[in-house]
Amino acid sequence: MPKNILVTGAAGFIGAAISKRLIERGENVIGIDNFSEYYDINLKKARIKRINNSALKSSGKWNFFNISIEDKSRLNDITDIFSPDIIINLAAQAGVRYSLDHPDQYLNTNLVGFGNILEICKKHCVENFIYASSSSVYGGNKKLPFKESDSVDHPISLYAATKKANEVMAHSYSHLFKIPSIGLRFFTVYGPWGRPDMAPMIFAKSILQKLPIKVFNNGNMFRDYTYIDDVIDAIESCCYKPAIKNSNFNFLDPSPESSFAPHMIFNVGSNRPISLLKFIEVLESELGVVAKKEFEAIQPGDVERTWANIENLNSWINYKPKIEFNKGIRNFAKWYKSYFHYPQ
Repeated sequence: MPKNILVTGAAGFIGAAISKRLIERGENVIGIDNFSEYYDINLKKARIKRINNSALKSSGKWNFFNISIEDKSRLNDITDIFSPDIIINLAAQAGVRYSLDHPDQYLNTNLVGFGNILEICKKHCVENFIYASSSSVYGGNKKLPFKESDSVDHPISLYAATKKANEVMAHSYSHLFKIPSIGLRFFTVYGPWGRPDMAPMIFAKSILQKLPIKVFNNGNMFRDYTYIDDVIDAIESCCYKPAIKNSNFNFLDPSPESSFAPHMIFNVGSNRPISLLKFIEVLESELGVVAKKEFEAIQPGDVERTWANIENLNSWINYKPKIEFNKGIRNFAKWYKSYFHYPQ
């Protein structure tokens, strides 16, 4: 039987992609999004239109509502109608640098809104809850690659702090109300239909317009770029394999990567960190234009390196990233030029 799956942030980069995938699988997807003006609303509307078109050709059902997860009353009204079996929470105020000047938006959406979603999980006794965390929770950690057993008690941005808080909040509800919950720490997701506030879109726009790009930390940055299709594979697989408690949990020497509650945390990355200068070089090649570079100091809240250890996710769902970086950038560049009407 098809599942009723609530996807929050359904107009977002990852939310739209997983909604489309689940509808094509034959599930009944209830999407919600508030079309935040954090970035171009037209791109979000185009993603929803793409989902609508997919739903017309698929066996799955699609219902979309323009609401915010902070709106507890409307959230209850919608979920009372559809009674979700699975909830995938991808709604959040994103961005590390933006959090420096707009803290209220992070507190309202990422904490109050997330709390509302947890209450919905409890009310409807959902069989599975999946939520977006972030590689940013590793903060100032220098030990690489990042592993789920590492400490994440030293965030260096408010955004990271709210994501760490989400993990702690979800764990408490998992323990108290036996809600199977999986937190996914995403590592620099990129690809077609991506976010305009992230490097691929920012750089592509400037390079094609022959404007200079800002290369922070003088280019001494590395990111574990993760292609969108690999991320969606991970979410989809986790949908059908709810978290379980660790029956051998050591209360005298507790590890952050497992729990006595049915709550699990996984890195979702490629396990292949790419330097910022290499990223720019590949993007230049695919766009056919050499970038004008302005080298600048590292920005507050940024980390120099991210690198995901993905052994735990591989053990759980046989996760293996399929899209090699150069191919991913090629797919992104082709989409970008097509979407924004640049000559191919």
